[in-house]
Amino acid sequence: MTTDERTTLTEHTVPTSLGDLFVQESGSGPALVMLHGGGPGASGHSNYHQNLAALTPHFRVLLVDQPGFGRSHKPTAEELEKGDGITSYTVTALIEALDVLGVERAHVLGNSLGGAAALALALRAPERVDRLVLMAPGGGWLPFGATPTEGQKEMFRYYNGSGPSLTKMRTYLRVMLHNAGQIPEETLNERYESSLDPDHQAFYHVLNASFAARHGMDPLWRDVHRISSPTLLLWGRDDRTITLDGAQVMLKQIPDVRLHVFSRCGHWVQLERRREFDRLVADFLMDGGESGE
Repeated sequence: MTTDERTTLTEHTVPTSLGDLFVQESGSGPALVMLHGGGPGASGHSNYHQNLAALTPHFRVLLVDQPGFGRSHKPTAEELEKGDGITSYTVTALIEALDVLGVERAHVLGNSLGGAAALALALRAPERVDRLVLMAPGGGWLPFGATPTEGQKEMFRYYNGSGPSLTKMRTYLRVMLHNAGQIPEETLNERYESSLDPDHQAFYHVLNASFAARHGMDPLWRDVHRISSPTLLLWGRDDRTITLDGAQVMLKQIPDVRLHVFSRCGHWVQLERRREFDRLVADFLMDGGESGE
């Protein structure tokens, strides 16, 4: 068992045909799958532990360590290629894991790399996704400015050169946030310690090579008009990793969509605007407001 300040999490190591997925869960009610971003040392817990107390009274929250991260299986280059890249690989493993956990249909929330997986799941298996919450999602974002962005550059730098360090992790987190003073020491230390795992480091080089060979994230933006789930987009106006200008494609093309923009906020809405994030997500998932249909 792992404990947050007020929330006890049950841990599962879930077997799939693509390797084990590590999942932590708490709460009761409709299932809510939460998918973290792709930065060094990322995991479900490090991204979302501060939101559990607000969400678990209403939902069965499932924090998933995506393949390559946390305590989940670290795919090799050959496995990623066979699985058609990290996004497709993650979706296949996630569907199998949800079957094992008895989850036929769920709300799905994803940030950055996890947003790409959430989008891809909604496109491949729309019957499995109830409502969709996307925070600056990869794949659905079509940048109008220069790439790689500042945040993407910091991700690439972290494991290159002199390798990982606490100073480099602090620099990386400062780019993720608009207000660097909001970085909790718990988050800094948890992500740094996780980033030192040799298997995670090896995977990160595999992941970067895969992105280079595939010319970046899969272009999910081409298909977002097929998203059938009611969708909430959450974006920090000052995001330096996946910039707000890229939201326009999804805002115009997803049939049932709404967008909430946070001023003075970077890539991690769930941390910098925690109370607003918790309220908006809970309200949207519980009653959704007025549908566009």
